[in-house]
Amino acid sequence: MSLDIISLAPNSDQSPTHLMIFLHGWGADAKDLVPLASMLDLQNYQFLFPNAPFPHPQVPGGRAWYALENSSYQGLNESKEMLISWLLSLEAQTGVSLDKTVLSGFSQGGAMTLDVGLSLPLAGLCSLSGYLHATPEVAATPIPPVFIAHGRQDQVVPIAAAQQARDVLTALGVTVDHHEFNMGHEISLPVLAQLRQFLLTLSSSI
Repeated sequence: MSLDIISLAPNSDQSPTHLMIFLHGWGADAKDLVPLASMLDLQNYQFLFPNAPFPHPQVPGGRAWYALENSSYQGLNESKEMLISWLLSLEAQTGVSLDKTVLSGFSQGGAMTLDVGLSLPLAGLCSLSGYLHATPEVAATPIPPVFIAHGRQDQVVPIAAAQQARDVLTALGVTVDHHEFNMGHEISLPVLAQLRQFLLTLSSSI
């Protein structure tokens, strides 16, 4: 298996100095989050949107990082290995190192971000309406800071999942920027405003 990628060059017409990767949610595909690139308006960022490797069992054309139909999470290990291998290959492809690369995801993509990202020396991680599969292995040096945004009215992934992720990660020594919003399972404009601020702060420090 391999990952199909949508890549958007920086809007500054310059070579990228940073990478921003977005992992879509269960049943969506790489195109789903592409509009976020123009909405975030980040100079010198190259945006990468990978397609999850598995077909969704119910949504025609939809993709999945692993099975959610049962508790076995079938395919999770394959997706983790594939993502890590791909992330480690990006510097040779783009000229941008991991310490200037931000990994982000929505819902199931947010869970993948938290699962994979803390094992790599990335610039930062962003989980939007995401959750933890289990207590992650924090192997990166330095540990990337984590941005978490979640809706208080989320009926797909309850707000308690974000609060649990915040508490578990904080106990592991991770710096967590946690935000709760009056919204459901979505990415609202206030979320993007907070996310952009997080990324601008990161960019100025790396």
